[in-house]
Amino acid sequence: MIRSNKARTVVRAGAALAVSALALAGCGGAADETAEGGGGDESYSIGISQYVTHPSLDAAREGFMSGLEDAGLDVSFDVQNAQGDQATANTIAGTFANSDHDLLLAIATPSAQTLAQSIRETPVLFTAVTDPESAKLVDSNEEPGGNVTGTSDANPVREQLQLLTELAPDAETVGIVYSSGEVNSQVQVDWAKEAAAELGIEIQEATVSNSSEVQQAANSLDVDAIYVPTDNAVVSALESVIRVGQNEQIPVVAADGASVERGAVATYGINYEELGAQTAEMAVRILTEGADPATMAVETQTQPELYVNPTAAEKMGVEIPQAMLDEADHVVGEGAE
Repeated sequence: MIRSNKARTVVRAGAALAVSALALAGCGGAADETAEGGGGDESYSIGISQYVTHPSLDAAREGFMSGLEDAGLDVSFDVQNAQGDQATANTIAGTFANSDHDLLLAIATPSAQTLAQSIRETPVLFTAVTDPESAKLVDSNEEPGGNVTGTSDANPVREQLQLLTELAPDAETVGIVYSSGEVNSQVQVDWAKEAAAELGIEIQEATVSNSSEVQQAANSLDVDAIYVPTDNAVVSALESVIRVGQNEQIPVVAADGASVERGAVATYGINYEELGAQTAEMAVRILTEGADPATMAVETQTQPELYVNPTAAEKMGVEIPQAMLDEADHVVGEGAE
């Protein structure tokens, strides 16, 4: 299915920023080609289906596009964004199914599921998917078995809750807001319940069907702290959860570094830009070496990094232990260098 030497215009570094701007604007249309290619005899076309705009998913997309450029490939990108609407995600998948793209990238679980259901031959990579097996994207993480594979953003949930207990030693209850319809969010909640039992804390749940319900759900919680999984609807409306933490003077711990930069207190989180670049390496192997997605194991990041936000902690009435500050890979927030 890989075609070469097609007369395509190539998106290079500056053009990638233009593509990003289009995606952030939520236009849902194909990105304009804006630069001439070079540096190789072959050119490729890649369609990208992103479920919603938020910093982590945006970073994964940018890391993927930059990774392909760094590999020296001439690539044109067709970037589409469903802006959190499942019907739009289905439409994007239908359009891509009738396209002649050499490879497709799905960013986040809902987009990955729609592409996997619609496209059976063209290679499909995913990123920012927590549990590909539960989402029925692959037969197994070790042997995907079909045309779909990619990278998982599975979080060290136990370590993240451990951080929370260090920030709030007296906490007995932890609230989690998540999307009832996002299968990988339920997976993370299950992991959190298992870890919480070991840590002697209780999980209180509040579910939403879209981002507009997040603030009401967060306000409904009567808890000592809040944990935010990598749930697309909740992360899209993260600021409303952070306000609850500030109003109630309880810590909000997130599952990704970008959310800490936006105002959560801390996390052991993966780097989504690097995750996107890791996905690009898989794309290079498929496009240039003929690697078969069926036998390419799902990849993860094995070394999460510690993010802390002292300013956010102060606003929530929380003191970050000095040992945690000393250990941090990233100190972010207002005034951080």
